[in-house]
Amino acid sequence: MIIDNNNLTYKKMKKLILCAIVAICGFTTANAQKFGHVNTQEIIQAMPEYTKAKSEIDALQKQYEADLKSMQDELQKKADAFEKEQATLPENIKQRRQTELQEMYQKIQQSYQDNQQALAKASNDKMQAITTKVLDAIKAVGQAGQYVLINEINAGIPYISTTLSTDVTAQVKSKLGLK
Repeated sequence: MIIDNNNLTYKKMKKLILCAIVAICGFTTANAQKFGHVNTQEIIQAMPEYTKAKSEIDALQKQYEADLKSMQDELQKKADAFEKEQATLPENIKQRRQTELQEMYQKIQQSYQDNQQALAKASNDKMQAITTKVLDAIKAVGQAGQYVLINEINAGIPYISTTLSTDVTAQVKSKLGLK
C-alpha cells in the first residue's frame, strides 16, 4: 500500500481550514451584537403626558409672572407717590417709607427666586415620571430585540453610525402606544 503524503497532508489541511472557518463563523454568529439608537426627544414630545405637563408648567409660569407683575406695579405706585411727596414729609416718615420700599423690593426679589425654584421643581417632578416611562419602554425594546446597547441619538456622542445600528425610536413609540 502506497501512502501519498501530499494527498494526506492536503486532506488534513482542508479539514483543518474547514474546521477553522466553521469555528470562526460560529464564534462570529454567537457574538453578533446588535446596537440601536433612539431619539427620546421625539418620543417625549409625542407623549400626551408631556403636552399636559408642558401646559401645566406654562400656566404656573404665567401665574408666577402675573403675581410678580402685580407686586412690581404696587412697588412702582408707592415709589411714585413717595417721590412726589418726599419733599414735604418729616425725616422719620421719609426713612420709614424708604425702608418699606426697600423691603417691598427685597420681597419681590425673594418671590422671584422662590418662583423659579418652585417652577424648576414642578418641571422636574412632572418630567421624572415621563422620563421613567420612556426609559422603561427603551429597556423593554432592548430586551425583546436582544440589543447590547441603545444610545440616545441627541446625547452629544461624537459619532453614532446610523447604518450599523438600528433606529428603535418607532419601536419605543409603539411600546408606549404612540404614533
